[in-house]
Amino acid sequence: MPAPSSSVPAALSGPQKALRKLGLVRAIDLALHLPLRYEDETRIIPLRNARDGQMVQIEATVTASEIVLHPRRQLRILVDDGTGTCELRFFSFYPSQQKTMAVGARLRIRGEVKGGFWGRQMLHPAFRLAEGELPAALTPIYPATAGLPQPYLRRAIVTALGRVDLSETLPPGAPPPPLQRHDPLGSGQLWTLRQALMFLHHPPPDVALATLEDQSHPAWQRLKAEELLAQQLSQAQSRQERAQLRAPVLQARVAGPAGLPLPEQLLAVLPFALTTAQRRVGTEIAHDLARPVPMHRLLQGDVGSGKTVVAALAATLAIEAGWQCALMAPTEILAEQHFAKLISWLEPLLAARGQSVAWLVGGQKKKERAAMLARIESGEAALVVGTHAVIQQQVHFKNLALALIDEQHRFGVAQRLALRQKLAAHGMEPHLLMMTATPIPRTLAMSYYADLDVSVIDELPPGRTPIVTKTISDSRRDELIARLGAQMAAGRQAYWVCPLIEESEALDLSNATATHADLSAALPGVAIGLLHSRMPSAEKKAVMAAFSAGQLGVLVSTTVIEVGVDVPNASLMVIEHAERFGLSQLHQLRGRVGRGAVASACVLLYSTGDNGRVGEVARERLQAMVETNDGFEIARRDLEIRGPGEFLGARQSGDAMLRFADLNTDGLLLDWAKALAPQMLAQHPELAQRHIARWLGGKAEFLKA
Repeated sequence: MPAPSSSVPAALSGPQKALRKLGLVRAIDLALHLPLRYEDETRIIPLRNARDGQMVQIEATVTASEIVLHPRRQLRILVDDGTGTCELRFFSFYPSQQKTMAVGARLRIRGEVKGGFWGRQMLHPAFRLAEGELPAALTPIYPATAGLPQPYLRRAIVTALGRVDLSETLPPGAPPPPLQRHDPLGSGQLWTLRQALMFLHHPPPDVALATLEDQSHPAWQRLKAEELLAQQLSQAQSRQERAQLRAPVLQARVAGPAGLPLPEQLLAVLPFALTTAQRRVGTEIAHDLARPVPMHRLLQGDVGSGKTVVAALAATLAIEAGWQCALMAPTEILAEQHFAKLISWLEPLLAARGQSVAWLVGGQKKKERAAMLARIESGEAALVVGTHAVIQQQVHFKNLALALIDEQHRFGVAQRLALRQKLAAHGMEPHLLMMTATPIPRTLAMSYYADLDVSVIDELPPGRTPIVTKTISDSRRDELIARLGAQMAAGRQAYWVCPLIEESEALDLSNATATHADLSAALPGVAIGLLHSRMPSAEKKAVMAAFSAGQLGVLVSTTVIEVGVDVPNASLMVIEHAERFGLSQLHQLRGRVGRGAVASACVLLYSTGDNGRVGEVARERLQAMVETNDGFEIARRDLEIRGPGEFLGARQSGDAMLRFADLNTDGLLLDWAKALAPQMLAQHPELAQRHIARWLGGKAEFLKA
């Protein structure tokens, strides 16, 4: 059976469509589609030697066959292999299967043996007629999807392995990947890619299965090394390509008779002094903007470390040089927070220059939107703040030189690429500063952000008080509400975060509306607000404004207040059903308090399951929150729990996530790949291109966004 080719046939069969659904289009895609596990069909076990609970393959003759109707309809087959008997039970079966297992048939049967009171049994075992030689290798079980039988997938992979070019792409004389043991067969040679793939698709029966399952076998090490090298080559190539592109040179002019340049004016009007870390990062960004090469920098800092003011300073450099700047945030409420801060700092300064800040979001009225678009196109709007509406086709910038993307991992690749296209008419690309309040652990940054420069604000502004974090069972909810009342009496404010807006049959979770009603009844005289994602935009703004102004004591909310909300008087954060939240999200929510001089607390209110316990992963998350306020340590633990794909929001980003390598255990392989990639691009460019094409195909573009 031919493996699928890269051309699209006129009509695909069901299995071919299923292959495409799994992304198995090229021969190399099939060759790199590795087994989930293996079954040993290389030997026959006599029934007398089979232990209870053991997965075995037997060869036996059918001695009886009947359909039984009680206690439920089932097919019962009795087989005898000469050393013992075993009953096979099938609760779902077809006439063709019944025919295959007719009395007298000699069958090869594989299943789990159960030694019950009535003798040995197998429930729904695999079976076929005992014909042909036993296989010489373990039988691979592949990841599949509906409509893709294992035999079809195995044949497709065998065909692909026979056709695919697996010639070596590692340069001659290159240092071998570390951690790679020598060939156990004693040849003394390091494993080639072909040897590794052939072995993993058809391992011999004497291999230690544990080394395949934990991926420590040298064949696995070779694949991990190749995968990491492909990723690093792609990103090193991206960095080289970007070095060939041109961007506007944004250099602040020296102060002259006209007065201070805009960045200096901003520093003069700020009601606080910059921290050492903010000044250091600001200098790094200014250095990048002064070069004719597009900046591609990730600014990471913990919750509340002051990234917005650093972004504002970068914006003033662009505006001072006569260009426009855009800031894009993933949600309207976060964009609104940035807008409010930037307006208060920058609008008076821009107004004196005949310029303004524009606001652009999806739900604007037609007239207001048209006015904003006109100001952006004319260049009067020197700074544009908004959501993904900023990158829509009808938005025409006069001269966009700097794009600021907040919480960049929540934007898709296509959106980030669209923003970079906004200066294409000038034959240039805007500088790009991406921000995240989820710190990226070192190994992850080395791997997924290899083509980015990274700046870190590793210092919180003075006056921020440490937040005490406590876990409390839902059974003590009344005590917590009493404490909340005491906080209100002392003039404090609090957040109460719920995970759902309305009741779900699938999840027994409290909803924001019910919690709002409960707290209103329990705390008479306290003004309690409600905020959730389905409210109209104007209503959301009104509630937030009332809370910020101190008119509301408690804000009951869904996670729309996760980032960006800054109310210094709020000193208590209650997170209901905390066991349902991710670690990064819990840390973001906690960062909404502790913004003033008053001691602040975060209460993780958790519910237990039917067994009275919290799940192991949830318990790890809650424990991490109690033990540390350090965003980098939180991020490291989050990566351990979730893995890089989920941590980086792979679903939104489209980034080619690692399939085989594990950043927690394969750091040495990553170091090797990172060192080899630039040498390979410089000295062996053809091998580098073949390696990238083999491993990433079209996905290489995603890593460049």
